[in-house]
Formats: sequence, structure tokens, C-alpha cells
Amino acid sequence: MALQSDIMDLILESSLEAGSPLPTESELCSALGVGRNTLRESLKVLQALGVVEIRHGYGMFVAPTNFDALTAGLTFRGRLSLRQQGKEALELVDVRQTLESGLIGQAMTLMTPEHLARIGDTVREMESLADQGLALAAVDSEFHRQLFEPLANELLTHLMSVFWDVYSQIHAEAGMKATNLHATALMHREIYEAVRSGDKSLASARINSHFDGIREAIAALVSR
Repeated sequence: MALQSDIMDLILESSLEAGSPLPTESELCSALGVGRNTLRESLKVLQALGVVEIRHGYGMFVAPTNFDALTAGLTFRGRLSLRQQGKEALELVDVRQTLESGLIGQAMTLMTPEHLARIGDTVREMESLADQGLALAAVDSEFHRQLFEPLANELLTHLMSVFWDVYSQIHAEAGMKATNLHATALMHREIYEAVRSGDKSLASARINSHFDGIREAIAALVSR
């Protein structure tokens, strides 16, 4: 772990940016005072963490923004907890709920008529899919992304995507199937209507209510 920290410090102290090439293995071994095998083991760990990217035949680079490792880790922990007491699964739902309900007011302040129009189109698409008995997952994800698009926060967008993926996995693991598509579409329309009316408290409350179903499903699953 100390060597991994030393490598990250070297990247920071060298002012390297995402996509920048790292020094060669020989240069790193010399700078850090370690052997090749020890260095390679630490680089593999940092690659798994999304800190470095190893391109065989090309070299080593500072990894671009990548949340795959975070998504995989959180998804595993959430799914594993469903086989026990569900604590971590519920905590993950808590985090996503807190992010969305807490930031919706700020997003509404920055929302333009164009943003609202796009969200409205997405709600109507969701209702159309529900009428046809088709899955809503993709358009549901897009609805939540659009809600917070006005914040123009790239990190938040990535985190929302991570938690959406985690939430979806937990949703499936908990056995929650889209048995009432129209109820799901209606819930999203109600959030949209609160946002469109400018009622921040109502929008936050309706987003909070949106998570009641997954909580109930997790509780039912772990009580079996």
C-alpha cells in the first residue's frame, strides 16, 4: 500500500494529467527504489483502482476518469448484504436518495425552459412505453440524469451513473420486477410536475417517496 501511495504521489508531484504517459518501469524502479516485480504488482492494483492504465505495447498512462471499479465494488457489497441483513444495500439507497432529494432544489434554480421540455418529453416517452408494456429502465435512467443536468457537474453525473447502476443491480437482486409500469410512469410524472411548478419542497418530497419501493423490497428479501 505504501508503494501505491508513493506512485500516486509521484504522479501528483510530476503534475501529470489524465492520459499523460507515466515514466518507464526502469525510471519508476529507480525513482522509487524497488524491483520490477514489486512495482508491477502495485501498478496492477492501481490499474484495478482506475488510477493508472496499462496499454501493452504502448506504455503506462494516468487513467482517464473511470468509475467502473467503484461501480463493481459497490454493486458487490450491496448484493452481498442482501444475503445478510441488507444494511449496505440500504445505505447505498440512502446515498442516492440523499443526492437526488438534496440537490433537486439547486437544479431547479438553474433549469431552463429547454431543460423542462426535454424532461417532459422523457416522461411522455415513459408513459408511452408503459402503455405498450415495455421496459422503462433506460428512459427512467435518462429522466434522473436530465433532472440534474442543469448543475453541469461532471463528477455528480458520474456518481449518479454509478449509483444508478448499483441501484439497478440491487433492484433486480431484491426481486423487484416492473409489475406496474403505469404506476412507475405516474410517479415520474408527479416528480416532473412538481419540478415544472417550481415547488422545490414538493419535488424533494416526491423524490424521497420514489425510494419507498426499493426499501420495502430489501426489507422483505432479508426477512425471508
